[in-house]
Amino acid sequence: MNIEKAIPIPLEKLFDFPNHPFQVNDDKEMENMVETVKTGGIIMPLVVRQRDDGNYEIISGHRRKRASQLANLKEVPCIIRNLTDDEATIIMVDSNMQRERILPSEKAFAYKMKLEAQKHQGQRTDLTSSQVATKLNEERTATKIGSEFGESKDTVYRYIRLTELIPELLELVDKEKDGMALSPAVEISYLNEDDQYVLLNRIQFYDATPSQTQAKYMKKLSQEGKLTTEKIDEIMGEEKPNQVEKIKINAERIYSLLPEEVKTEKETEEFIVKCIKEHNRREERKREMAR
Repeated sequence: MNIEKAIPIPLEKLFDFPNHPFQVNDDKEMENMVETVKTGGIIMPLVVRQRDDGNYEIISGHRRKRASQLANLKEVPCIIRNLTDDEATIIMVDSNMQRERILPSEKAFAYKMKLEAQKHQGQRTDLTSSQVATKLNEERTATKIGSEFGESKDTVYRYIRLTELIPELLELVDKEKDGMALSPAVEISYLNEDDQYVLLNRIQFYDATPSQTQAKYMKKLSQEGKLTTEKIDEIMGEEKPNQVEKIKINAERIYSLLPEEVKTEKETEEFIVKCIKEHNRREERKREMAR
């Protein structure tokens, strides 16, 4: 049995995997990891491969490296493997997909990277290879990836479509609340970049993301070459069945009239409501006096 031996490697010689799709955040979870590292060190070695410049590329362990930095460690235990680009990509994705919580954007780019890597490994290079064979190979690969993570081939493709979104719209998909749902996001991904930025502007203006029906309609118009800025505005201006009506006001004008002690958004709302109530009381007194 060949047991891999971990060796200590200085942190300054460890570099992130190119286009690493998984976020490493200094959040509460990271704080807990830092405390664990301070107490017991790095128990599970990082997996790395050596670069041509003598440094190392992290395959698995980006968060452990960050926790080690925050814990002021100088070096961490690493297992060095001799891997091709495709082999390294597959291991990197698989190891990170074990996380408890995976954002849609992380899953999107991870699936895309793994699909490309596995396609390369299964590609035929002889002259009899055809587009049909290549497509079948891709679909088999997508099916295999889906089965590994408990999802269908179609779901894998839907997540990969999200990589066609502009960063700002992809961030909306990652939001747990007030974000954009996966299904309409997939439809929106078929819009060109300029139209996506127009849509982003309308989302911010109306403070509402497109419904599935609206998104499919915009995709259809885009494919027909009929989607315009005016049409996007018209579609996004439609009131959805469960949409709470929002009042648009000139914030600069309002803030210029507020008392100095009113500072926060909540205080502003309460002050405006108080003024409206006072106005209604005065109007009620006028009506009573006129009777």
